[in-house]
Amino acid sequence: MEVHIKPETESRLTELASKSGRATDDLVEDALAGYLTEVAEVREMLDGRYDDIKSGRVKPIDGEAFFDSLRQREDELLNQRNPK
Repeated sequence: MEVHIKPETESRLTELASKSGRATDDLVEDALAGYLTEVAEVREMLDGRYDDIKSGRVKPIDGEAFFDSLRQREDELLNQRNPK
């Protein structure tokens, strides 16, 4: 398999390989394996959350209502610290 990367990325990879004493191929393999593991974990978590909502175990919340509530709590905390 061939992977094409931007020249600046290749330069950074070569520099890291030089500093670490590891081959560029090994660094790319490790980075890609870690990335794919992370993507799989996120996918699994999202699937689980979706299943929780779909089954009714968890109720979704309205995003605007959540942020309004968050702003209100922040304002209350700020008012407690700096009463007028």
